[in-house]
Amino acid sequence: MDYMKRTDRILKYKGAIVDVYDDVMESPTGHIAHWDYIAHRKGAAAVLPVADDGRILMVRQHRNALDRETLEIPAGSRDHVNEPHIACAARELEEETGYRAGKLEPLITVATTVAFCNETVRVFLATELTETECHPDEDEFVQIERYTIEELKDMVFAQKIQDSKTVAAIMAYICRKGLS
Repeated sequence: MDYMKRTDRILKYKGAIVDVYDDVMESPTGHIAHWDYIAHRKGAAAVLPVADDGRILMVRQHRNALDRETLEIPAGSRDHVNEPHIACAARELEEETGYRAGKLEPLITVATTVAFCNETVRVFLATELTETECHPDEDEFVQIERYTIEELKDMVFAQKIQDSKTVAAIMAYICRKGLS
């Protein structure tokens, strides 16, 4: 049972990818609170690309919100709300890594920051990779790296990988494969 009731949603900022709102919330006792809410307009997709040798392709890139580089699975926003998530995942894989997947299958869906944002990322497992050509967005500078699943798991537990979609994808893949 949901005890909180939204009485108003006030747009504070309209961005290219997200809109920021002030949600006016009322508790069962009548207390009024203001909660930040970020609406991710298009949704996103990501991909865990597994090469024929079993290594996982990862991208290292600068993330402005953290002011540092991160190691992540390839991902991005859908071009429009009606773009199938699987098409977005395939596009992002090729753009960021220069590989095309012969097989893409759903792995996990992640709600990235449930306290204040509605963003969900559908993560796909990519196999049967074929090398094509990398063509990142003009403001995107990525370095492709390859790791075993054991190395990635160790990096998660050493807190060297903290990105939620990446952590969830690595752990889901480990569970799916029955690895420990």
